[in-house]
Amino acid sequence: MSTASLTVEQTAVSTRADGALRRIFSFPVMLASILVVLAVLTVRFRFDDPDMWWHLKTGEVIWTTHSIPTTDHFSYTTNHHAVVPQEWLSQVLIYGAYRFGGYSGLMLWMCFFTSALLIAGYALCSLYSGNAKVGWVGALLIWFFATVGYAVRPQMVGYFLLTIELLILHFGRTRSPRWFLLLPPWFLIWVNCHGSFSFGIGVAGLIFLCSFFNFQMGSLEATRWDRRRSLILGLALVASTAALFVNPVGIKLIKYPLDVMLHLPINLTSVEEWKPLQMNTPRGIGLLGICACIFLLVIVQRSKLLWHELVLLAAGTWFAVHHERMTFVFGLLAAPTMARLLSTAWENYQAEKDRWLPNAVIITLSLLTIIWEFPSRHFMEQQAEDSSPVKAVEFMKVHHLSGNMFNEYVYGGYLIWAAPENQVFIDGRGDIFEWTGVLGDYGKLVTLDGDPNVVLDKYKIDFCLLSKDESAARILPLLHGWNAVYSDKISVILARSSVSSSHL
Repeated sequence: MSTASLTVEQTAVSTRADGALRRIFSFPVMLASILVVLAVLTVRFRFDDPDMWWHLKTGEVIWTTHSIPTTDHFSYTTNHHAVVPQEWLSQVLIYGAYRFGGYSGLMLWMCFFTSALLIAGYALCSLYSGNAKVGWVGALLIWFFATVGYAVRPQMVGYFLLTIELLILHFGRTRSPRWFLLLPPWFLIWVNCHGSFSFGIGVAGLIFLCSFFNFQMGSLEATRWDRRRSLILGLALVASTAALFVNPVGIKLIKYPLDVMLHLPINLTSVEEWKPLQMNTPRGIGLLGICACIFLLVIVQRSKLLWHELVLLAAGTWFAVHHERMTFVFGLLAAPTMARLLSTAWENYQAEKDRWLPNAVIITLSLLTIIWEFPSRHFMEQQAEDSSPVKAVEFMKVHHLSGNMFNEYVYGGYLIWAAPENQVFIDGRGDIFEWTGVLGDYGKLVTLDGDPNVVLDKYKIDFCLLSKDESAARILPLLHGWNAVYSDKISVILARSSVSSSHL
């Protein structure tokens, strides 16, 4: 081989290597690595959600029995009432993470889905706006509004699936309509993961309806799709609706999200995450600010607001205002529009000007930060102990407390996981407890609405495990025949005299 040929070959190899490094350590990848750091720093303090535990236990039941429970076996108050297994696949994934790595596995699960959500949101906003830098700002908006729901819960899977659906719809709208054909298998998975599939169907349906409009009213614009594109999306919607029936209980699961919204008034008014959004909170101020910025940008920049953007923004705002947990959905729907309107405010990313070495340094620092900040098992155990009745359960086991237990609502999940031998009075599955009347009775006792003995005698309660701050925890010891038998910094156990004398 001649010297000239060797030089040409070496130059080609060097060029390919440099191109590979530029792709691996590109500016967008660097920004994505910072999002992963943000995800880890955010969720490392979130190992305290009370619903995590009963999701974990349900996943264990499915994993070990190879069957999906359709009746309640965790509480003694519902008389084995029917349950809708609308999150069974996510619960199996949660337990699989625990089986793989214990508490660290659960934290890794949460870090993964939080990171995947933010990176998918970054991709969505970048592609939608055509500007990778502004797309990162859109990802930060998604992060901010999603802070309402970061937890080891199936909703993380559901909202990740919603983000990917928005990407599919964007590709189908702006590129090939064949992208829409991914929707049916996507919904087949989604319906078995989380009830947010109903939002997914709603979003796709709204996009489909908007595809038939063609008008311009000032800055508001709608462009009718070509017939083939609308037809394929319509057929994909029909097939997606059919795919929803591929679940353990059929139509019951499909109707479940609607039943929650229409037939659970106590849950919707009493459970914090279902209450209306308070506009003086950071997320409330943020929602008003985003809506104001979108309309100001349209007016000041004389930008166009697309019809489907306005429809989705209105739907997301309505849900978020009525239920704080839905600010998660608002962020996902509003961020792409905000990014598009800001696309000219920041110079777009240009690959040819990229410098991979500084990017590589930042990516390396990001990886080191992720490893350093990943919480230890002790740190997670401490979070669990600070929010759940860990010590109280140890006391119950040592002293063999048995009988009918009345427990704090937020303690129910941990009791299902850590003390399955003691069936709970109530837990975070608020739907079945409202349908059976248990939630109403629970509210009467903890709010001291009437004589506590009425509820205590109705359910033949032998002992109570309550939060130390609960009003009932201070009143029950004053009742005849009740004694405080245990207390720690967060919880207290009260027992009838007959129980305390025989077990303590």
